[in-house]
Amino acid sequence: MHLNDRSLIGQEVAGYYIEDIVGKGGMAVVYLALDPRLSRRVALKILNPVLSVDDRFRQRFILESRTVASIEHPNIIPIYEANADADGVLYIAMRYVDGLDLRRFIHDRGPLPLGPANRIFAQVAAALDAAHAHDLIHRDVKPANILLAGDHVYLTDFGITKHRSSISGLTQTDQFIGTPRYMSPEQINKEHIDGRCDQYALACVVYEALSGRLPFQRENDIALLWAHLAEQPVPLSHIRPELPPQVDAVMARALAKAPEQRYATCTEFVTALRDAISGPQADPDALLGGGLVPRPGTSPHSGPGSVPGSSGPRSIPGSIPGSIPGSFPGSGPGSGPHSVPGSSGPHSYPYGGPPSGPHPSPGTYAPAPATTPAARGKRPGRVPIVAVTLVAAVTALALVAFIVFSHRGDTWTRYQPSPAAPVAFDYPGDWTARTHRDLFAVASPHATEFESLFVAGPGADWSAISQVIADDPEGASGVYVQISDTLDPAGDSDSMKAKMDSLLPGTVDVGKPVQDQAGNKPATRFDGSIIDQSSGARLGFVSYVIARQPKNMLVMYFCAKSNCDDATQARFRQSIQVS
Repeated sequence: MHLNDRSLIGQEVAGYYIEDIVGKGGMAVVYLALDPRLSRRVALKILNPVLSVDDRFRQRFILESRTVASIEHPNIIPIYEANADADGVLYIAMRYVDGLDLRRFIHDRGPLPLGPANRIFAQVAAALDAAHAHDLIHRDVKPANILLAGDHVYLTDFGITKHRSSISGLTQTDQFIGTPRYMSPEQINKEHIDGRCDQYALACVVYEALSGRLPFQRENDIALLWAHLAEQPVPLSHIRPELPPQVDAVMARALAKAPEQRYATCTEFVTALRDAISGPQADPDALLGGGLVPRPGTSPHSGPGSVPGSSGPRSIPGSIPGSIPGSFPGSGPGSGPHSVPGSSGPHSYPYGGPPSGPHPSPGTYAPAPATTPAARGKRPGRVPIVAVTLVAAVTALALVAFIVFSHRGDTWTRYQPSPAAPVAFDYPGDWTARTHRDLFAVASPHATEFESLFVAGPGADWSAISQVIADDPEGASGVYVQISDTLDPAGDSDSMKAKMDSLLPGTVDVGKPVQDQAGNKPATRFDGSIIDQSSGARLGFVSYVIARQPKNMLVMYFCAKSNCDDATQARFRQSIQVS
């Protein structure tokens, strides 16, 4: 089989029809192919036939590719099939992602803005930690293996992994598995390796993504490998001055020559990096804008409800900046800048004086002086009419808001089953439901923010959610649904915690399992919470694990309270209909 040209285009290989070449490497060619059995396009990776000569490699490739295929994680590229064709050539069929890889992204656009970079690193780290939990090591983490599909990140090329019990970094064909530009010292020395070699490679990727250059750049591979073994890279803050010095300390630890000096997990590394970049006083809005280019019409201190271009502190949504929450514009003692235009001082009134009364008490204003008959007969000016109209309008709006919020949730909407969430359920009509590809579904008043949180997995950036919890704690609630064959309805709290830690953002605490009913299905109920260790932000949840074929289902109601067993949760639970 010839892999150096386009001879396979238009041919059938292992039941797949080859349409085009989408990528080449030293060990394989990746094709866009059609799977006629399911009418879907796949990325078909065909390995160089020389690798098939090694019986141990062939067996390990098939076994470990199938192990990767069994890992349920939103940031690991789904693998559909891994096998050898009739000629013994190895292939692997996986999801085709129509997007850029990180290598092309950096080449086209240069160093990443800090906000997007943090989100990309968190998702890659979550994927690696999930693989390491299954005793699999990627060994070839590099920008070309990080696929960007909008705001979603996939780590790919798990087809040539290495089990933790393996020793050598070479195959019997004496060929390195890995890329010298991102290879850890222990991998170069053919020593025992574990997940920390992937952390070293990820740190090299982070360095390149933030600086636009590799940590070590040499004229040949021998010099490059020696640099990984014995030299130190230029500190990132010297290349990108807006990065604080704390970043250099984090990078130095992740790039330590000895594995035991690195972080325990990839998520711990990228979390420390995020905290070093943002700092304890960082503004989440500034970080989301990359820390480089502010959002149009905003300032570092602007936020929901603030005036575009203002530099003052965040204001309450819908209020006038500087006003007292709950007060009307221009009302209250000492309203100052919000007194009616044309007033003579901080205590002036549109009618020429404060309301008079028969018995003014100490601290109140004295009645206005008696007016002359001519003055009494004078036609009222425009200011009182405008003021009365404004007061009436504000009162009417307040009444409407009271009625709306008093009846919030009276109108409900039905979520229809999808491949990501094969279940129907009711959710409040003022929520939004979002189905993230075929991975999960979320419904919430802040669906966009929670979608970004759940897609990031462990090590996610909670800054946007922390702001939601602070500004709208009642709205920091929702429903999350995911299918997974790793969830066990018969599992205990320890096994459930281990599974949720790999699926959900933050650290998960889970209570004891309770047999319950979720709509039309028996289910195991687990109450608990998700906590962001960096910010202390917390979401409580009531979750149900439902047995179904071919994969079990997790349905979860979450909220910003310690106890989420409320009326909305009860209505949601009763409405569940598993398809």
